[in-house]
Amino acid sequence: MHGLSQRRLVLRLSLMTVVMFAFGFALVPLYDVMCQAFGINGKTAGQYQGSQVSDPSRSIRVQFMSTNASDMVWEFHAKADQIEVNPGAVNQMVFIARNPTGRSMTAQAVPSITPAEAAAYFHKTECFCFSQQVLQPGERIEMPVRFIVDRDLPAHVKHLTLAYTLFDITARQPPVARLTAEDVQGAR
Repeated sequence: MHGLSQRRLVLRLSLMTVVMFAFGFALVPLYDVMCQAFGINGKTAGQYQGSQVSDPSRSIRVQFMSTNASDMVWEFHAKADQIEVNPGAVNQMVFIARNPTGRSMTAQAVPSITPAEAAAYFHKTECFCFSQQVLQPGERIEMPVRFIVDRDLPAHVKHLTLAYTLFDITARQPPVARLTAEDVQGAR
């Protein structure tokens, strides 16, 4: 009887492992469905293929939000809360980050667009979110994001929000010290 209960336990644990493995694969599509259903975390469109001729007859309000993940201590914000843009025009907003700690840290920004339907019409041509940011103790940096709101944005969308969440990834990506001109001269 003892051997039978061990087999059942092994079978149950194996089944549970298979179910957990399958659930892991299902998380990405489930996440996308939930974001679509609730209109959150819209992923921005890929490289801009449209005309860069602006449409001065339309004005879109782009709001900027910045938040820190729970373990991130940096100061992080946009230079302005919002701007008015014309579809097709190249626009820029600068975000500012400062590391107030006494240690080097590495961060990664994750963007989202709302409403979700506008995400396909929002094209970032340059963004600090494309790479990790390393700041030394007390260092401050200005990080630009350049973007185009596509001329094909549905007419009923008059306002969209570009939000960034800043994550501390120092434990996964230890900071690498940047060389300054003095460091290079001193090495010669």
